[in-house]
Amino acid sequence: MVDLSQLNPRQREAAKYIDGPLLVLAGAGSGKTSVITRKIAYLIGSCGIKAHHIAAVTFTNKAAREMKERVSSLVGKGGAKGLTVSTFHNLGLNIIRFENKTAGYKPGFSILDQDDCKGIIRDVMHREHGDDGDMIELVQNAISSLKNDLIEPHQAIEMATSPQEMMIAQTYEVYQRMLRAYNAVDFDDLIMVPTLLFMKHEEVLARWQKKIRYLLVDEYQDTNTSQYELVKLLVGHRTGLTVVGDDDQSIYAWRGAKPENLSLLKKDFPTLKLVKLEQNYRSTGLILNAANRVIDNNPHEFEKKLWSDKGYGDPIRILKCRNDEVESERIATEIVERRLRYGCGYKDFAVLYRGNHQSRVIEMKLQAYQVPYKLSGGQSFFGRNEIKDIMGYLRLLINPSDDAAFLRIINTPRREIGPTTIEKLSEYAAMRGISMMSATTEMGLEQMLMPKAVDRLRRFGHWLENITKNAYTDDPVAAIKEMIADIDYEGYLLQNSGTPNQAERRMKNVWFLIDSVNKMIEKADEVGEEVTIEDAVGKLILRDMMEQQEQEDETDQVQLMTLHASKGLEFPHVYIMGMEEELMPHRNSIEADTIEEERRLMYVGITRAKRTLALTYAGKRRQYGEAITTTHSRFLDELPPDDITWEGRDESSEEEKKQRGQETLSSLRNMLADF
Repeated sequence: MVDLSQLNPRQREAAKYIDGPLLVLAGAGSGKTSVITRKIAYLIGSCGIKAHHIAAVTFTNKAAREMKERVSSLVGKGGAKGLTVSTFHNLGLNIIRFENKTAGYKPGFSILDQDDCKGIIRDVMHREHGDDGDMIELVQNAISSLKNDLIEPHQAIEMATSPQEMMIAQTYEVYQRMLRAYNAVDFDDLIMVPTLLFMKHEEVLARWQKKIRYLLVDEYQDTNTSQYELVKLLVGHRTGLTVVGDDDQSIYAWRGAKPENLSLLKKDFPTLKLVKLEQNYRSTGLILNAANRVIDNNPHEFEKKLWSDKGYGDPIRILKCRNDEVESERIATEIVERRLRYGCGYKDFAVLYRGNHQSRVIEMKLQAYQVPYKLSGGQSFFGRNEIKDIMGYLRLLINPSDDAAFLRIINTPRREIGPTTIEKLSEYAAMRGISMMSATTEMGLEQMLMPKAVDRLRRFGHWLENITKNAYTDDPVAAIKEMIADIDYEGYLLQNSGTPNQAERRMKNVWFLIDSVNKMIEKADEVGEEVTIEDAVGKLILRDMMEQQEQEDETDQVQLMTLHASKGLEFPHVYIMGMEEELMPHRNSIEADTIEEERRLMYVGITRAKRTLALTYAGKRRQYGEAITTTHSRFLDELPPDDITWEGRDESSEEEKKQRGQETLSSLRNMLADF
């Protein structure tokens, strides 16, 4: 039997209810993960449902990993054998892998990332519509939305009512054809393909319904149309469904999330039971009261009120600062002072903001005070397009069988090798059981392609073969530099960057990468070791993987991140900076009248704080080199007046400000003197 005694009455009710579909409305910090993990353990240990018939899906690999570990510790590793705990996209990937033949894919299909897909769309638009790159982002987002809504290319063409919609639909059609030619899927296909597969093939759906007899879904408010349909199809007419969500934390409408999916559950599952988790285990009473008061200004399908037994805690502080420099200075000095005064760690502090561009000033101030910090959501060096391009070439140099690398670079820069050529090359390579690179040299390819297309592929193959030979037998760095010069990558960046300065910065990144290869080889020479180009590139790929792993680093650093990135996290001390109209709420939301989502973002920010919360704004903020007078955010006026202290709104005398600054500096000096 599974011990549920650690759960509160509402949590226990949710964990034990198995008589029908269940919606657990779980407020921030209400222990929803405990409910999901113990419910899985209860299904296995007390209800006799085999682990391999249970699936739990969520939105991040980290959440899935933690959930599986917790279930294993509750039922023992043997008890959790065969249990599926994964992201939506991993579940979709497993379905496509298992059903690849019916889905129309060959085994070993590739998953292309957003940048690879953007490159394909760029080529399609340039070739089909003569587009110079201005609309790539818009078209890529539109295709993603169409896929999230389960609209196939032929339907998009039928639905188009304007020239722009028709151009998007036609681009979508050619783009999908190219993905098929590459035997590849994009991120959105991982949900769309299995959902359409279930809709069109009853025997496939029956097979998966038989396999998954109980389904649990976390963060349900973040599901889009295709994810909702996938869940509905898997559950069918049975009752084995528990979904956990919070409509007040739905902050991803811009990527297709639909909080109204929570409401749809009542229509699609008429016997749906609702259990509310309102006790918060994270924050003080005043922080929760502030969160409740702000979110009350939004319309609600389901009413709930967060509460805590942790006492009232410190009042919430609103700090008006003269300008954005002073705002960042204030936050940085407070972090230093509080750490020294109270002995807390740097990792106990989080600074949240609406947009990534806001991090620059606070980074400078933290650096000035030698405060270590971690910037979440910043782009990894290896995630940059130009680095992925050159790494694609380097990967192909050391492994000619790397089809994903071949597909990335075959038209980067453009070589007039179209989708039909790639499609036939891919077919020929699959038929012969060889890589696409090897297929370029085979005589049989002449039976499938026009002489001009074969010539272009062979010229590329011979050229890369020569570069590879030079890299292995002569100076590898010189060979790589020759390769970059041959393809005129610098010219390509100039054509495909917003400004010459941006192109120059991107080229500097490329030279930094090449310099890294050079340093590895030189370092090895110094100690009498021999390092081949293969060793050097292998180490770079490993460094890329390590850099991704370091994103979960637990070292003692102040956390800097956007409000979106903070969801699911908690910190003892939180600063939310830039609380001004047109920043929070964002100008785009004000113009589009989507303030409700911005308010939910505010609610998420407030509920990250465990003990103290400070909201800061600047009287003047620099924009495009000019100091603009700001207006404080409307959300500050929605906070309960009795629970906040508002500092700096009523201008104190210069003497008082100077005195307060001197007291802070004096206090810091005294504390530092003790070390």
